[in-house]
Amino acid sequence: MKFSLMILLSFSMIFSYGCLSKTSQQKSYAAGNPDSNFSPATLQFLRDNTGLDGEQWNNIMMLVNKPEQDDLNWINFYGYCEDIDDDRGYTIGIFGATTGGSNDTGPDGPDLFKAYDAAKGASNPSVKGALARIGVKGSMKGKILEINESEESFCRKIGNLQNDPEWREAMWKTFYNIYIKYSVEQARKRGFNSALTIGSFVDAALNHGATGGSETLQGLLGKSGSSTDEKTFMTKFYKERTKIVDTNEYNSPPNGKNRVKQWSNLLNMGETDLKGADSAILQVTDWELQ
Repeated sequence: MKFSLMILLSFSMIFSYGCLSKTSQQKSYAAGNPDSNFSPATLQFLRDNTGLDGEQWNNIMMLVNKPEQDDLNWINFYGYCEDIDDDRGYTIGIFGATTGGSNDTGPDGPDLFKAYDAAKGASNPSVKGALARIGVKGSMKGKILEINESEESFCRKIGNLQNDPEWREAMWKTFYNIYIKYSVEQARKRGFNSALTIGSFVDAALNHGATGGSETLQGLLGKSGSSTDEKTFMTKFYKERTKIVDTNEYNSPPNGKNRVKQWSNLLNMGETDLKGADSAILQVTDWELQ
């Protein structure tokens, strides 16, 4: 009887320790100085061009990375690389740049590599120059970047760039040029400047594309009405996005709906500036990726 009780208590302690460890790990993602997750140059660039600070961008990136990697510690994914078999080629880095394929004929990966070559000081930046710098065998076929080596080999080389400051700079510049800039412009055009709205637009843009068809950020904005009240507009925006997030290979159900709920729940909680929002971020990201 005593032995059984001891075993039960031991399991209870192990279970409790595991839960505490997970909670502590989650909290560590939001703790500390969020500015330390960005280089001074990137931090200044984001402040100048978006009006948001390091804490706000750190929270946006945690919300972006939860449905992408099931991990709030987004800074560990600068060197991420994988072929996820979605006919978009390889998926790379903190915003999922792709090399392109039949389901992505205008990929952003080539822009990332060109930006990296520029950050390294190339007088005439090119994808070819960037590939040569990291020893990758590949070439442009139209707008598609074809990689001519194994996934293991290519992704190992991308992984080696995790702590390369120029790679990180190129990552943010490309992220801004393709997704963030348009998102900020669209928010400001409507008189909205909150971090939550800008983050919501950025998340939609990188998940569905910034401009183009009816399911891109541009298309979703067109379906969301013309209210000048930010909460009214964003409530409609989340409703429209929820209709498409689990279709067309954007997300596997129910991950898409949960992805949108993160943002809509924060809106309903009044956490629009994403400042001092550690506990709220942990609360809205407390869902299981399927």
